[in-house]
Amino acid sequence: MKILFVSVGKAHDAYIKAGVEDFTGRITKYFPVDWQIIAPPKNAASLSEQELKKQEAKLILSAVQQDDYLILLDERGKQLSSPALAQLVQQRANESAKRVVFLIGGAFGVEESVSKRANYTWSLSQLVFPHMLVRLILAEQVYRACTILRNEKYHHV
Repeated sequence: MKILFVSVGKAHDAYIKAGVEDFTGRITKYFPVDWQIIAPPKNAASLSEQELKKQEAKLILSAVQQDDYLILLDERGKQLSSPALAQLVQQRANESAKRVVFLIGGAFGVEESVSKRANYTWSLSQLVFPHMLVRLILAEQVYRACTILRNEKYHHV
């Protein structure tokens, strides 16, 4: 199984890049992993919120393959404990999923077509975080899930 992190926005800011790269590198001990950063449309500032989400949806859906298991990060999704996230990852591996895609949408969220395509909608918190920080938290939590699955000492209950 492969893991793909997809995020709409600009490249990792310097203050977050080292942490994202560190945790992404750690995940490779367990699963092949990669990031795909989808740049917002060049004319984003002149678009309405709905039109921006529509254009981003086209880019997102073109990055997702038909047999991908898509996990959408959204504040209205279901909250999980770290062990429950580990279980979700393990279930996908048990089902021989080729690729699990974790998606961080754009600044205004995602269009309904993306929400409908998602197999699971996950909320990190009821709080709203900057996209760059979500990238770091996501990478760390997926790494934590991997260590839980292997009964390693990183996660403490």
